[in-house]
Amino acid sequence: MEIVKTATDWAKDEVFSSKFFILFGIMFIVATIGFWQLGRTEVAKAYIYPTLVAGLLLLMVGFGIFFTNHARVTSFANDYETNRKAFVKSEITRTEKSMNEYRTIVFKVIPAIIAVAALLIIFVQTPLWRAVGITTIAMMVCILFVDSNANSRIEDYHKQLIMAENQGLD
Repeated sequence: MEIVKTATDWAKDEVFSSKFFILFGIMFIVATIGFWQLGRTEVAKAYIYPTLVAGLLLLMVGFGIFFTNHARVTSFANDYETNRKAFVKSEITRTEKSMNEYRTIVFKVIPAIIAVAALLIIFVQTPLWRAVGITTIAMMVCILFVDSNANSRIEDYHKQLIMAENQGLD
């Protein structure tokens, strides 16, 4: 049952980290309201839609991760008791897939998006596109902050799953 505790702890940690996406999303929405209500200049008004979109995206990601992993917390014990080997094998497969996605998306695509957004800020002079570039960079930094920690957790969880499989499941 040690692996079930490990799996449950991992899922609870993911639920906790999803709250940071939600917090960042709320912060972007609050910034949107601030720009909408207090923005007098063209530059301030240009931030209204980019920060709104970024906030909504972060909220969707946060709530998606929250509900997905919250459901996993309760299902791990049942899945493990039903078929221990199948549970560990399916978790190993899922963690390998997630780690590959992190390597591609979080550590290659997001830095590329940040670079493109930085170039947008440098080469495009309109306030809206500069606001889009700056907001995109801010949102991607939030995602990198949370996902780099999540990547570490899933790698540790994967190692523990491999150990459990090699030891004959507890």
